[in-house]
Amino acid sequence: MKAVMKVALGVGNIEVRDIPEPVPGPGQVKIEIRAAGICGTDLHIYKDEYDSRPPVVLGHEVAGVLVETGPEVTGVRVGARVTSETFYFTCGTCVLCRRGQINLCPHRLSIGSGVNGGFTKYLIVPARNVHELPENIDFEAGALSEPLACVVNGVFRTPTVSPGDLAVIAGPGAVGLLALQVVKAAGARAVLLGTSGDERRLEVGRSLGADFVVNVRQDDPRRLVADLSAEGMGADVVYECSGAGRAAMGLLDLVRKAGRYVQIGVLGKPITWDLDQLVMKELVATGGFGHVPWAWPRALELMRSGVIRTKPLATAVLPLTEWRRGFEGFETKAGIKTLLVPVD
Repeated sequence: MKAVMKVALGVGNIEVRDIPEPVPGPGQVKIEIRAAGICGTDLHIYKDEYDSRPPVVLGHEVAGVLVETGPEVTGVRVGARVTSETFYFTCGTCVLCRRGQINLCPHRLSIGSGVNGGFTKYLIVPARNVHELPENIDFEAGALSEPLACVVNGVFRTPTVSPGDLAVIAGPGAVGLLALQVVKAAGARAVLLGTSGDERRLEVGRSLGADFVVNVRQDDPRRLVADLSAEGMGADVVYECSGAGRAAMGLLDLVRKAGRYVQIGVLGKPITWDLDQLVMKELVATGGFGHVPWAWPRALELMRSGVIRTKPLATAVLPLTEWRRGFEGFETKAGIKTLLVPVD
């Protein structure tokens, strides 16, 4: 079967190769992939900015059909339409695993970086990772359940938002548009920020419930945020979803004193950030890395109920042999989320 693989460390080194069809072992299941999303992490792996263990099949945002189970598997059914958590291995014994923060396990191996992922026809994952898709969610929408689970973790783990808050979200990509919908579901008012080239994405954000959208290259959002906030003090909470250093700096000017800064986007490299504002404003700064098990039922219920809409974000579907076109589209902001589908 054909697979998009990182074949060696270093910038690039991604190829389509033929690999054997895998067989599930004890406690594992086999998923026939029907759609797999290109994530910013895949781009970071391409640029050698994110740890990977080549040769390894990329892709961790998946939806498909469970077609086979290994020995000692119970509680799942062949033929189910499923998505999957990304953790292939966590130790289960470190203090972080025992606290339920398996996303931070120092021994963690994830599909698409540490072990083979979903940019191929068949994927092997632990049976405990599988979640059935709601009946009203198709494979294309279902492939975005993983980034939604990540956003749910980033927004609600602390938690960071309350009804009536003014929230500013930087970055109208897939993660930012999911964060927008999550904070709206929490009862907050939302301002979505983008740059030149984001016009279509900002309009999608408006259709998904953004109260205001701003192209920061054309308009300064500080006056708008001041006008919307209590006593002109600024946003209650800001979410950096673009993975851009300039956005991270700009949000510090928009958040109020004693407000909250949340980093969800992965930057891939160190940036300059004004820590004096963290001190002078007495900000609470948090990050959200990946997902955790409790976030998945919440994410899937938000999708089932229609409170969160993921299908509008899936703007292109390509055969996995055209992965390069999909990666280039991600970088040039062509569409929002590109999905890859297997080829024979």
